[in-house]
Amino acid sequence: MIKELAEIDIKPGCEQAFEQAAVQARELFLASKGCIAFRLHRSLEQPSRYRMFVEWETIEDHMIEFRNSDAFLEWRRLCGPYFQSPPRVEHLVIIVEGRSEDAPADVLAAE
Repeated sequence: MIKELAEIDIKPGCEQAFEQAAVQARELFLASKGCIAFRLHRSLEQPSRYRMFVEWETIEDHMIEFRNSDAFLEWRRLCGPYFQSPPRVEHLVIIVEGRSEDAPADVLAAE
């Protein structure tokens, strides 16, 4: 499994519209071959900056299957108008992971 990390800067004042578009786009990712999970986080310090985490079975599922699909074009149609600049994308693998035994049950379920 790999994680796609996209850092996305949104045009100031467009945050709410982007978030609504991302809710629609979520299903495009989740219905794509090899997509395991989708999360969008917003920065508290920089409210126009978002980080999107998408878990894929393989890097090819993201870079070949999804990037060459109608779902990718629709994602860009929905969310692209709000981008301040193109997203910066990296692919990550987990090296070390851990969770507190005191983590709330809903946090564990969300992962």
